[in-house]
Amino acid sequence: MGLDLTEYLPILIFFAIAAALGVGFMLASWVFAPKDPDAEKVSAYECGFNAFDDARMKFDVRFYLVSILFIIFDLEVAFLFPLALSLDDVGVFGYWSVMAFLGVLTIGFIYEWKKGALEWE
Repeated sequence: MGLDLTEYLPILIFFAIAAALGVGFMLASWVFAPKDPDAEKVSAYECGFNAFDDARMKFDVRFYLVSILFIIFDLEVAFLFPLALSLDDVGVFGYWSVMAFLGVLTIGFIYEWKKGALEWE
């Protein structure tokens, strides 16, 4: 009644392949990547303006509006994945609940579109 470690061999092989691929990709990136980045490429870019500038300068709120809208719609769409996995289990009530959810999402999207929040000038 000894301990049989041969069942763990596929896991060990998987970890070895994953480690080899990770190290291989890092080495390939280090060998083949360009080594002369310009100042513009390595500068910090945040919200459309220089991050290390005057704290009292005016900034465009549209950057934040677009990011907030993206987060809202992205999270709402993420709620649809559990439904896709359990569509047979939720029944008619669950189906119509999700349709109401999508209706509110669509109304919000149309409202933002009509208000011009998605326009970029």
